[in-house]
This record gives sequence, C-alpha cells and structure tokens, in this order.
Amino acid sequence: MIVVDDDVFERMGASDMFSHAGYNVLEAENADEALRLFEANPGIRLLFSDVSMPGLLSGSDLARHVAERWPKVGIIMTSGRPRPDELPVGIR
Repeated sequence: MIVVDDDVFERMGASDMFSHAGYNVLEAENADEALRLFEANPGIRLLFSDVSMPGLLSGSDLARHVAERWPKVGIIMTSGRPRPDELPVGIR
C-alpha cells in the first residue's frame, strides 16, 4: 500500500497505523512520487492519500489517475476540509 501526504508527521502516523495493521507500507510526499511508486511496484492494492497537496497533481487528481489506470486498487482519501475537491465515483 501507499500512504501519500505532504505533511511528514501525518504521513508517518498513517504509515505506522497501517504497518501495525499488517500492511507493507510505501510512503510518498506528493502525487508524482506516488505514481512513480505505482509504476515500479505492480503489487500495490491500496492507496491512502490526503486530498489537498501541493504540486501539479492534488490528492484528488491522484485518486482519479489511480482509479483509471489501476482500477483494482482500493482508495481511501482523507481531508481536514469539510468538502474536498471532486473525487472519482465511489470514493468518499
């Protein structure tokens, strides 16, 4: 699985939580880095990402790319905002 968040402490906390739940966790600080990890690791089956991140692609953009390119990957999005950017169908 991949945990994506630009805040290092949030990313570490989420990674630790998933590691303790038995997941092998890869970390990325932005969407571009996450996409490179998906391309290099075809066995990834879960994405946990913040919605809002700096860079060319937001977390919402990342979710759309992953849903289109790797449709079997489960996607969990998180946000501190009450109404995040538009997400792909089926993602809350």
